[in-house]
Amino acid sequence: MSFTIGVIISTYNNPLWLKKTLWGYTIQERKADEIIIADDGSDNETEEVINSFKDILPIKHVWHEDNGFQKCMILNKAITESVSDYLIFTDQDCIPRKDFIYTHAKFAQDGYFLSGGYFKLPMSTSKAITQNDIHQQKPFQLKWLFDNEVKRSFKCTKLINNSTFTTFMNFITPAKASWNGCNSSTWRKNLIEVNGFNEDMLYGGEDRELGERLFHLGIHSKQIRYSAIIVHLDHNRPYKSQEVMDKNNIIRQKTKKERIIQTPNGINKLD
Repeated sequence: MSFTIGVIISTYNNPLWLKKTLWGYTIQERKADEIIIADDGSDNETEEVINSFKDILPIKHVWHEDNGFQKCMILNKAITESVSDYLIFTDQDCIPRKDFIYTHAKFAQDGYFLSGGYFKLPMSTSKAITQNDIHQQKPFQLKWLFDNEVKRSFKCTKLINNSTFTTFMNFITPAKASWNGCNSSTWRKNLIEVNGFNEDMLYGGEDRELGERLFHLGIHSKQIRYSAIIVHLDHNRPYKSQEVMDKNNIIRQKTKKERIIQTPNGINKLD
């Protein structure tokens, strides 16, 4: 089956991390048909980075004014601007392995969304990564990571690129195949049918709430956390608030209890 693929990348005032992420999309085995930067109010530095890639990537910049954490709102605008059949969602701090888009395309299936994986890097390693490192795929090589202050742990198995091993690990992992904002994908038509992201939600569980509504729609999830990999650059989260997370949890519980499919405050405002 032939279909077009778009990548939606959320960003906010971290142009250096965004640049490293975009370098990863210049060397993809399967190229994106469109890349949409969902910009939650960044300043001119981010725009300059995006413009510097316009000759080498099919990139669009969707922006609104900075009014606090409004990731769900800008993602909905990006979905509206997209024209691709299939959409991959990720963030400004997530460098994709060169087979990232290819892997999402390989596992894409009608009636499903995909839940990919990530490998977190410490700040020192995040800063050390260069464009040449990304071109040579060094951030996905364990020896290079160990030489650059990454500690050995079981999580390092996520970077073993062997189809037999990754298939087995995807099958036995206890982690649920939930929608996660840094590495998930589905058909655009599914996102339109659930009315996109819930704009009542700020940081904390807003991605999973979308996945829960996809489940209610009848969409299943597929685990590819060992197959579709990004390395996650370190950063702080000044927008994280327990009060907001508690409010989001109440929304999620209502979504689950009432088996809500369409959020009333999404792409379209429903009364």
